[in-house]
Amino acid sequence: MEDQNPDIPTPANNPLSFRPSIDLSYVNGKANEVFEACSKVIIGQKELIELMLTCILCDGHILLEGVPGIAKTLSAKVMAKTISTEFSRIQFTPDLMPADIIGTSIFNMKESEFIFKKGPIFSNIILIDEINRAPAKTQSALFEVMEERQISFDGATYPMSEPFIVIATQNPVEQEGTYRLPEAQLDRFLMKINLQYPTLKEELEIIDRFKNRPGKPDLSNIPAVLDSNSIKEIKETLEKIYIEKQMLEYITQIVHETRNHSKIYLGASPRASLALLSASKVTAVLAGRDFIIPDDIQFVAPHVLNHRMILTPDAEMEGLNSFSIIEDIIKTVEVPR
Repeated sequence: MEDQNPDIPTPANNPLSFRPSIDLSYVNGKANEVFEACSKVIIGQKELIELMLTCILCDGHILLEGVPGIAKTLSAKVMAKTISTEFSRIQFTPDLMPADIIGTSIFNMKESEFIFKKGPIFSNIILIDEINRAPAKTQSALFEVMEERQISFDGATYPMSEPFIVIATQNPVEQEGTYRLPEAQLDRFLMKINLQYPTLKEELEIIDRFKNRPGKPDLSNIPAVLDSNSIKEIKETLEKIYIEKQMLEYITQIVHETRNHSKIYLGASPRASLALLSASKVTAVLAGRDFIIPDDIQFVAPHVLNHRMILTPDAEMEGLNSFSIIEDIIKTVEVPR
């Protein structure tokens, strides 16, 4: 499993002091409530919660990758509980068919006609567990809905209700019975977040908290903090975030560098530039600022870019990974002043 770069700064720790021109109290208040709600079950992983919340506020899909037992599915379910919207879970298996996801036609005896029965993808927050266990035919069913938020079936189009977020999990170490996700599908995820093992202190806190609670954690006491209206209001605030041209050029230079790096066979697409911009805006707001600084871009860049690149065979033989190369790119590109 790839290691995240500990040297990338976290904007929340930036000691800048100023008064934003836009009222961010509502956004920051909601974000703090989400963190507090998630901390009732999830110990540590503050960065994970922040990144997942960033994706949700950007209308972006999330890919969680980590070894078994590291709380990928639990984290997704806890985050979904903080949002007062419809939730569905799909367990991907090798025998899963596209109709099991998007739905199928059923003959109505009374009306003597076929009607479309919607599948589990028709929800707001969709947890796809072990996404890499389904074959390409089933994966293709997600292409349209993840990008265009709609399903085309039998000549008709069925739009998704907002918000529409796919949270997928996958295991990077188990290869038997799994299928590599197509690059086009990976590019549709706003972020790929690599979960790490908890620290010694965090793991001790985990077993201490749940030592007298057999079975699965109780999620019934997690309050719903956000809903479709509050998310819409936060998006309106994000549209007012100030972005200097220098920051736009910085994002473009970082993404452009992935296409010219000697260790990268395939670099990031323009979709990555837009994703980096959207995620940076949310990161700035969560840090209490109404403008983007380079630290915001550097913080989200590894998570936005790591799954959008293909390394050269030489780089893989040298033991390099996408995070180390992104770190190298960030150090190479001149930081705006």
